[in-house]
Amino acid sequence: MQRSSPVGKCPIQISLSVIGGKWKPVILWFLKDGPVRFSGIQKKIPEITQMMLTKQLRELVADGMIERTVYPEVPPRVDYGITDDGRSVFPFLWR
Repeated sequence: MQRSSPVGKCPIQISLSVIGGKWKPVILWFLKDGPVRFSGIQKKIPEITQMMLTKQLRELVADGMIERTVYPEVPPRVDYGITDDGRSVFPFLWR
């Protein structure tokens, strides 16, 4: 489910709202090699707060850049993995 794009914004503004900022490109980078659990992302980015990581992950999921997989286990296990849309931004972010 993608967030709605404001009418009248140019494609660059829309793109930056999806992948811009301090943490989203870093999160995408750490997901490039395969799914990672929340705690794994936290360990790779120790400077990010738990609240900010949660917010950024929710936004990336809502925009279709990453997917959240919940496994029916006790205790529950959740993995985050990059989608094809998320992978498609790599040439623009890293050359």
